[in-house]
Amino acid sequence: MTRSNLILSDTQANGVTTLTLNQPERRNSLSMAMMQALSAELDKVAADHGSRVLVLRAKGAVFCAGHDLKEIREQGDQYDAQARLFNLCSRVMQQIVNLPQPVIAQVAGVATAAGCQLVASCDLAVASGTARFATPGVNIGLFCSTPMVALSRNVSRKHAMEMLLTGEMIGAAQAEKMGLINRVVAEEELESTVATLAETIAGKSSHTLKIGKQAFYRQLEMGLADAYTYTSQVMAENLQSNDAKEGIGAFLDKRRPEWTDQ
Repeated sequence: MTRSNLILSDTQANGVTTLTLNQPERRNSLSMAMMQALSAELDKVAADHGSRVLVLRAKGAVFCAGHDLKEIREQGDQYDAQARLFNLCSRVMQQIVNLPQPVIAQVAGVATAAGCQLVASCDLAVASGTARFATPGVNIGLFCSTPMVALSRNVSRKHAMEMLLTGEMIGAAQAEKMGLINRVVAEEELESTVATLAETIAGKSSHTLKIGKQAFYRQLEMGLADAYTYTSQVMAENLQSNDAKEGIGAFLDKRRPEWTDQ
């Protein structure tokens, strides 16, 4: 399979882009080729002004099984090659966080290790009731150190540590309670639920969404006072935008806003 076929891309007229991991026979593992393909597609989405929301999903019974252990074993003791692998993975996860568009993970099946990291890196996640999650690296002597970056920024410390230290699989209901995912739905309702959520978000001003997503992640890393200073500036700047003026006017005039995404 060529690199171009590893990720399937589709953008609908409503601005919802879907990227599908397309290597079910390899459990959609994050090989170098898969991550390079995903990174390239994320760059395309970021530059596409017609794309308003991104849905990330996968073909097959496994959403993503994490890194390709066969590939890692073939690298032997080549530290440089292994460092490139994990650096690329870290870059892809940051691409998702830094993407102007909101990203929704549509999870059916299993998401483990870096696959769980992939889910945690998305802004929102909806899973079927049969989905399962784990960071099982500890079971094979390779602690899930990079996955814990995204995991620990989504769930409480004790929940994150329990997943990391035990390596045990958790179900979708538990993942929802922990805050790893937003919703659990029946498998037959997964696609329609995600589509409705994506369409709802796509109906907002993309300029406003970009401002809000960027501010959300930046303020998380700040102290309380700095966060309020920063977000106050963001809101004042946001008010200068055409869409903010249009939105406020539409609300006061009791009409639907007409976004220009500016």
